[in-house]
Amino acid sequence: MSLAKPIFDKRIFWDVNPEKIDYDTKANWVIERVFERGDVADIRQCRRYYGDKKVAEALTMAKWLSLRTVYFAAAILDNKPEDYRCFTTAQSTPEHWIY
Repeated sequence: MSLAKPIFDKRIFWDVNPEKIDYDTKANWVIERVFERGDVADIRQCRRYYGDKKVAEALTMAKWLSLRTVYFAAAILDNKPEDYRCFTTAQSTPEHWIY
C-alpha cells in the first residue's frame, strides 16, 4: 500500500508546476524545499510521507540549508548540527570580511 501524495502549500514550489513533481524520484529536493519554506503542517506531511529516516538522510546530506533549518531539523530529528554536511562545510568556508 502506497501513501497518498502529500499536498504542500503552493509557495514552497512557486517556481515549478506542483502537479508534475515526482515525489519519489526527487525526494531529497522535495524534503529540502519543504523544510526551508514550509510551515508546521507541511513538515508534518513530509515526515509522514517519507518517514524520519529518509528525511534525516536527505537533510544531513544537503549541500545547503539555512542555519535556522539545520537547528530546527536537528531538534526534531534528535541529532546535532554537526551531523549536517552543510553545517560543517559552512564552518570551513567562512564569509568574506566586511570592511
